[in-house]
Amino acid sequence: MTGSMKMIEDYLDELFPNPRCELNYTKDYELLLATMLSAQTTDKRVNSVTEILFKKYPTLKELSEANIIDIQNIIRPIGTYHKKAQNLIEIAKRLEEDYQGTLPNNREYLESLPGVGRKTANVVLSNIYNVPCIAVDTHVSRVSKRLNIAKETDNPLQIEKKLSRKFKKEDLCKRHHQMVLFGRYHCLARNPKCNECKLREICKYYKHLNK
Repeated sequence: MTGSMKMIEDYLDELFPNPRCELNYTKDYELLLATMLSAQTTDKRVNSVTEILFKKYPTLKELSEANIIDIQNIIRPIGTYHKKAQNLIEIAKRLEEDYQGTLPNNREYLESLPGVGRKTANVVLSNIYNVPCIAVDTHVSRVSKRLNIAKETDNPLQIEKKLSRKFKKEDLCKRHHQMVLFGRYHCLARNPKCNECKLREICKYYKHLNK
């Protein structure tokens, strides 16, 4: 491991010794649905709508038979709610029909569900089944590029592969949460907290600011 990667790991461990997913869920499939809903919005906003949604529709069967207008009204605050409401009902139907309401440890199947891409599948697989993988969202992408782990032109899959090589396999789930939290609360897209960051000396963004 390079010196810079050791610095990154040590600092992430210092800031977030016990990181966890900030989406609220009590059932496996709820994490899948919440992650799908979190596209282009915040976890906080998703948690506010899923609290109502999962209370009103406590099972996949009830969700699969829900009135789409009612679902739209509940999830309206998170944006793109027409499409997401459709996805919710369709995912619930598929899981009911194909797996009797359970969530499979099957990447190919998960990625075949509407609104579920590789990032969402990775979040579910790592959190529910401890599959060693790292989900690349906007936070992970931004942090990876600023800290020179990835190139500016790298797409999410390229970044995922680089992170998977740089970090120990058994740490990938933890590193994912740490990088998300670091990007969310420290290395922000606008006005990042560079002055209090111990990684600023290896940060491309900080160097560019202080040319």
